[in-house]
Amino acid sequence: MKKLIQTIQDIWKIEELRNKILLTLGFMAIYRFAAQIPLPGIDVAVAQAALHNQTSGGGILGLLDMFTGGAFSKASVVALGIMPYISASIVVQLMGIAVPYLQKLQKDGESGRKKINQITRWLTIAITMVQGPAYITNIYQLIPSSAFYISGTMFWLTSMVVLTAGTIFAMWLGEKITDKGIGNGISLLIMIGIIARLPSAFTQEAVSKITASNGGLIMILIEIVVWFLVIMVCVYLVTAVRKISVQYARKSVAGNIKSIAGARDYIPLQLNASGVMPIIFAQAIMFAPALLARSDNQIFKSIGIEFGNMFGVWYNLLFAFLIIVFSYFYTAITIPTNKMADDLKRSGGFIPGIRPGKDTADLLDRILSLITFPGSIFLALVAILPSIVINFGLTHSWALFYGGTSLLIMVGVAIDTIQQINSHLLNRHYDGLMKKGTKRKSAI
Repeated sequence: MKKLIQTIQDIWKIEELRNKILLTLGFMAIYRFAAQIPLPGIDVAVAQAALHNQTSGGGILGLLDMFTGGAFSKASVVALGIMPYISASIVVQLMGIAVPYLQKLQKDGESGRKKINQITRWLTIAITMVQGPAYITNIYQLIPSSAFYISGTMFWLTSMVVLTAGTIFAMWLGEKITDKGIGNGISLLIMIGIIARLPSAFTQEAVSKITASNGGLIMILIEIVVWFLVIMVCVYLVTAVRKISVQYARKSVAGNIKSIAGARDYIPLQLNASGVMPIIFAQAIMFAPALLARSDNQIFKSIGIEFGNMFGVWYNLLFAFLIIVFSYFYTAITIPTNKMADDLKRSGGFIPGIRPGKDTADLLDRILSLITFPGSIFLALVAILPSIVINFGLTHSWALFYGGTSLLIMVGVAIDTIQQINSHLLNRHYDGLMKKGTKRKSAI
C-alpha cells in the first residue's frame, strides 16, 4: 500500500501526466453528464420506465444498454453512444483488405491516417442515420402516445438531429481524449459506460441474496472471489504472448578490425491477437436469428426465440463456434506474417535454424495458428461464461460482468491505460505501476 501511495504521488508530481489524467477524467465526466440528458419532446419518466423494462431482462438490448452506460434505456441524447463509430471503424478496417484506395491510404503514413479517420467519421454519420430511426421506432412502440409532448414528423426530425449530434459529440470526446489525454478515448468511453452499471448490478445481486435468503453474505463473498479469478484469467488472456527467438547478424565496424556480436531479440505473438473483435463480429451475426422471432411462420418463430435468448444453450453453442471461427479470420487479416518475415530479413534478423523469407513466414504462420486455437477457446469460454454462472442464481445484470465483451473491454482498456501511465513514469525516472521499488536514478 505504501508503494502504491508513493507511485500516485509520483504521478501527481509530473505536470504533463497530471494534466493528461485530469483532462481525461473531465471529458469522461462530461460524457456521463450527457448520458443523463433525455431526448426533447417526451415524458422522461414514462420513457425510462418502458425502456428499462425492455433492457432489464438482459439479452442483446441489455448488452447495448451496458455499453452506453444506461443511456440507451434513459432515452438520452447519447442513447446510441459510441457504437456507430465502432461499427464504422470495423467496416473501414475490413474494407481496407479489399479496397485498393484504402490500402494505399494505410501506407501513406500520417496523411493517409487522417483521410481514413475522415472516412470513418462520415461513415459514422451514415450508420447513425440508420440506427437512429430504428431506436425512435422502438420508442414509439413502447411508449403510449400520451407521453409525447411533440409527435409525428417534428419528433422524428428533432430526435434524429439530436441523436446524430450526440453520437458526433461522443466521437469528438473520444478523439480528444486520445490526442490530449491518456489512453484510447473511444475505449475509455465504452469502459466508463460499463463501469457505470457495475454498482447498480452488484447492489441488485446483494439485495436478491440477502432479502431472499439465497446464501446471504457468504454467497456474495464467494461470487466476488470467483469474479476476481475470472478477471485474472482475462488478464492472462489479454497479456499472454509466445516469444519467438530472433538473432541479428554479426556486424563489423572500423574496417573489420572490431566485430560486434549479433543481438538477440524476440517476436511476441499474442495468444489472443484478435482482442474482443471476434466477440463483436459474432454478436453482430447473432442479431439475424433473433429477427426470425418476428416471423409469422411458427418454425422460424421458434428458431428465432431459441437463438434470441442470449442465455440459452443453442445461442451460446453457435456464439462460441462463431467466436472461434472469427478469431482465426481476424488474426489472419490483421497479422501479416509475410510482411513480418520480409521486415525481419531486411533488418538482418533471422530465426535460428530457419531460412529467412518464405520459410520464416511459414513458421510464423504455423505458430500463430497453433496458439490461436487455445486463445480462441479461452475467448469463447469467457464470452459464454455469463450464461453459465446465471444458472447458479445470479441476476442477469450481475452475470454480464462475469465475462463477455464487457469484462474483456474493461481489462484490456485498464491494462493499456496503465501501460501508458507506466511509460510516462519510466521516462521521468520513476518506478512504473507494474514495478516495485521507489525512484529510479537518472543516468545523466
